Amino acid sequence: MVKNRRQRLSGNIVDLHARRIYPGTVEWADGRIVRLQAEEGKSYSHYIAPGLVDAHIHIESSLLPPAEFARWAVCHGTVATVSDPHEIANVLGVAGVNYMIRDGARTPFKFNFGAPSCVPATTFETAGARLGVTAVTRLLARRDIKFLSEVMNFPGVLARDPALMAMISAAQQAGKKIDGHAPGLRGKMAARYADAGITTDHECFTLPEALAKLAAGMKILIREGSAARNLAALVSLLKTHPEQVMFCCDDLHPDLLMQRHLDEHVRRALQSGADRFDVLRAASVNPVEHYGLEVGLLRVGDAADFMVFTGWKNLRVRRTYLRGKLVALEGRSRLSRQPSPRPNKFKATARKPADFVVPARSPIKAKTHPALQVIEAINGQLITRHRSEIPSMINGMVVTDLKRDILKIAVVNRYKTQAPIALGFIHGFGLKAGALASSVAHDSHNVVAVGVDDVALCAAINLVLKSRGGISVVGRGESSVLPLPIAGLMSGLDGRTVARRYTQLDRQAKRLGSKLDAPFMTLSFMALLVIPDLKMSDRGLFSARRWAFTPVLAQ
Repeated sequence: MVKNRRQRLSGNIVDLHARRIYPGTVEWADGRIVRLQAEEGKSYSHYIAPGLVDAHIHIESSLLPPAEFARWAVCHGTVATVSDPHEIANVLGVAGVNYMIRDGARTPFKFNFGAPSCVPATTFETAGARLGVTAVTRLLARRDIKFLSEVMNFPGVLARDPALMAMISAAQQAGKKIDGHAPGLRGKMAARYADAGITTDHECFTLPEALAKLAAGMKILIREGSAARNLAALVSLLKTHPEQVMFCCDDLHPDLLMQRHLDEHVRRALQSGADRFDVLRAASVNPVEHYGLEVGLLRVGDAADFMVFTGWKNLRVRRTYLRGKLVALEGRSRLSRQPSPRPNKFKATARKPADFVVPARSPIKAKTHPALQVIEAINGQLITRHRSEIPSMINGMVVTDLKRDILKIAVVNRYKTQAPIALGFIHGFGLKAGALASSVAHDSHNVVAVGVDDVALCAAINLVLKSRGGISVVGRGESSVLPLPIAGLMSGLDGRTVARRYTQLDRQAKRLGSKLDAPFMTLSFMALLVIPDLKMSDRGLFSARRWAFTPVLAQ
């Protein structure tokens, strides 16, 4: 076998371990760095640094399969991800996890997938699969499974649920890290959660919460994605706890992936005044060392995984190398496009407008109106608030109220042909006409929709059902759908096409009145029961704080 010839690249070498920058040359052969040579008296305008690592992301939320995601992530200096295949696992089970691993392995990009710990996330929703202790333990025994994915059932951890604790024990015995997901936990509860073996959390919305979890022994992943954006609130941790911080996107829709990835975290952190070495360590060294990833960090003997950039506060990635191969140059990917298979599980059939009627169920008395329990969506956050409103009534039916921005929300079970539809009401979407629908609905990925009336709601949902998965907009004489034939979560089209069509749908939603930055991303989290407070599953309105269903109309 003929070995590859040595390759060289000169520039300002960023040594994150020694915390120094010096002019020099990187030499590599057979995908590994063989020499780092300092050069006295040289001057360069560009820098060579370890590639970026997203410490927690659901690839499915990009609406792209792994091989296609990789094509665009490398343009931003990203060389690896710590990826939770929880979304596809809720639809297809272990077969979905295997699909993600196989698809990702077709590229040099370094995907690191975990074993989903909560499929389904709760017992209060219908998913397409169930991963019990045996299935998760078998996954953790595999070399290509790197960690136990986010343990979202934090009440179960606090109660030391035997099944959850068995999964955590299996990860510990396999020498693999355990990711957390515990929005709002502090004090003794945070300590108890961490004591169970949880090592990270990416759900902190405020600095006090992050400090409480750091005190409990967890590392904090600063998230900046499409729906949840917490960097501004948490960036000061880079000055106080630099070794305990990593960066992640969690969920990133295709329109933003075309523009940015972790390079944006780095830019913003540098602009905040954080130390440049601490920022780049959070984006590379910290996740590699925490998870034990096989990702190079620009040392002799390491894989040649690095990026070339110019500027600091206005950092721009110019080149990305993976295993010594140039995979992106000046914002253009050099990875080839590879069509992916399209596994799916979609049984739901078309509905009619009458299916979305909400009866009052009790007569309205003059002085004792029933309280309408309303979900309040919050722009840029996954959490929701609980509002109590006087319902608008027509002919004994509860209806939407556009003046108060109280719209109807529906969740349709995708795994059965004609299951009962869960109906409720929501504030914050701002639609003045039409409806939005999506089969990307964390975590069980039933079809979630928000609309101003039953006709529009039904039409948007039926577009998704007909496509066996997708996102849609209906209103003011227009109707559009982006089909997602891969598990009802991902498209088989190239990334730029998906991003363009997604952007068109986003614009249509905003023309209908939505003021949300990312209406479809926000919509996808309205069925995520483990994030407080009110959410909607296919079985009804649910309160995460009470950890129980709650009536839409309460006396």
